[in-house]
Amino acid sequence: MSTTPQAPGQCVIYVPLEHEPEITQEGFSIALGYLYSSISLNLITPQNARATLAAGCLLGRMDDLCNYAYEVCRQSITMANIGNWLEFMDCMPPPSDGTSTPIEQQQPMPSTAVFGPYAQRLKDDVFHFLVVTLPHMLNVGGQATPVSPHPDGQTSDAGRDALLQVYARVPFDLFKTAVESPTFQIGSDQARFKFAKDAIELRKRGTARGGQGAEETVVLAFGGSNFGGSAVHVTRKLRKRPLWKVNS
Repeated sequence: MSTTPQAPGQCVIYVPLEHEPEITQEGFSIALGYLYSSISLNLITPQNARATLAAGCLLGRMDDLCNYAYEVCRQSITMANIGNWLEFMDCMPPPSDGTSTPIEQQQPMPSTAVFGPYAQRLKDDVFHFLVVTLPHMLNVGGQATPVSPHPDGQTSDAGRDALLQVYARVPFDLFKTAVESPTFQIGSDQARFKFAKDAIELRKRGTARGGQGAEETVVLAFGGSNFGGSAVHVTRKLRKRPLWKVNS
């Protein structure tokens, strides 16, 4: 931030936002307006809440604004916009409940660091939506989930298919943590294993970000949970590049 003298007693304040992609002009304007009147809270919508939260965190000392914007964000996570939230999650290390197998942690990128403590809360909210809210909403593993016919005459669980399409786009670390989590209740361990296997097949078609050049697999432990408390274990390894022999 820098200031440039103008008329006596006035100055222009420049706030560099080029390194804060989460902050939009609308969100920044709402945060600035809150400095003068709390009526700016009425301008926060599900579409601009995250940008407003980022701006409020950047400017600081706006606890009421940030808490309100965060709550709007939390309530606005839906299946329709989960793709946008997955992109947000892709910039952060995955949440862990202590039961999934270890994952190499990465440092948060600047685009999420601006949120401060709200980044972790949003991350946990998206994770909870993926492993608890969405399966329940789609009734995956339930008895009343609607079915739709396949061209080959077989039937499929429509809710399960919808959940597979979402998990096919989840970043690997989050996918692994979600599938291995005991809170991901979609039936038996065998059902969770089959779901992970089917999701990986979809992910191989290139729908999962960061999956190129890597091979994902899932293993089911029989007779107990042998993988850090989970009977289902997901791994990924880089594919070896083919070696070419050059004849001299």
